[in-house]
Amino acid sequence: MTSILVVEDSWLTRRVICKILRAEGYETWEASSGPEALELLAAKTPNCMLLDLLMPEMEGREVLQAMRDRGYNIPVIVITADIQATTKSECMELGALAVIHKMPNSDELIGWIKKALSASEESAP
Repeated sequence: MTSILVVEDSWLTRRVICKILRAEGYETWEASSGPEALELLAAKTPNCMLLDLLMPEMEGREVLQAMRDRGYNIPVIVITADIQATTKSECMELGALAVIHKMPNSDELIGWIKKALSASEESAP
């Protein structure tokens, strides 16, 4: 089953996103912080990751940098309420596949997930 790690500090937002993804047949794993996400990634590898940009403890950019430093090659979609050109370019430079507005509608979210999974399959050896 295709798995998606949802990293979001807001419990309600995380639950809504996971509900949408599970309704489409995806398995979801949840993390409420950057450090928790990195712990999960050390134990198992999801097919894709949705990452909140602004979180306490560790911002999404810091998570992206830590993933890059550790050699993780997972497609990441950053979700944020504050999309600015500089923020978007910084995230893309750190390896994010896309930066999208929080909360996307169901169709938009699933569309981005499918793009991420397709990109992941194309880059697989």
